[in-house]
Amino acid sequence: MTTIGRVSGLVRYPVKSMAGIPVASTHVGFHGLAGDRRFAFRRIGDGSGFPFLTAGRFPALLTYQPIEDSDTNGEPLPARVRTPSGAEIDLHGEELRREITGRSGHEVELMMLRHGIFDDGDVSVIGVSTIAAIGREAGMALDPRRMRANILLDTDGAEAFGEDEWVGGTLVFGDGGDSPVIAITARDERCAMINLDPDTGQQDARVMKAAVRMNGNYAGVYGTAVRAGVIHVGQIVRLATSPAS
Repeated sequence: MTTIGRVSGLVRYPVKSMAGIPVASTHVGFHGLAGDRRFAFRRIGDGSGFPFLTAGRFPALLTYQPIEDSDTNGEPLPARVRTPSGAEIDLHGEELRREITGRSGHEVELMMLRHGIFDDGDVSVIGVSTIAAIGREAGMALDPRRMRANILLDTDGAEAFGEDEWVGGTLVFGDGGDSPVIAITARDERCAMINLDPDTGQQDARVMKAAVRMNGNYAGVYGTAVRAGVIHVGQIVRLATSPAS
């Protein structure tokens, strides 16, 4: 195995397309990070096969902040949400549902899925050098939150898009015999979400255009845990080219 860097950040996103919650450590298992993407607002009457309201349809959803964790089903989950106006209201309540319905123009209802609501992979990983390189190409200091990754890595060396080489291998977190292991399954093909400012929801097309020019619109990778355990900021990360036992 080769040491490739250390964990520099961990973020879970309890409600699909809402703001994330940075954490110092988290359990990762066969359904992603504990408490990650367990809730989503579903567009009532949508038969498209993907009925969830996302920031692609309602960019201001990014500006809602889940808060006040409670332990539910053994996972840290939010009980309340801080709205863009600063009000703190019940995640499960009618007030929040009405506000999001009114502002988005879509009649919605809150759903909870115990195993998470994921698009392509249940864990997303990206190196900070990749984020910085896209920002330089776009002519801006790129906020890492635009990438909505679960795991940020400070990789050895400054090579951007080195994550592409991890596909088919495994990332091993820490040195113990029971270290968490994530199998890297695919490159992360980006959508217009990365154009959205996480504080305002405003769009800046320079970001996605930079990712397209530099790496065919891929930035970061998806993975799935093949050995559960606790990941924490500062933890050493090694790459194995074959599945770890």
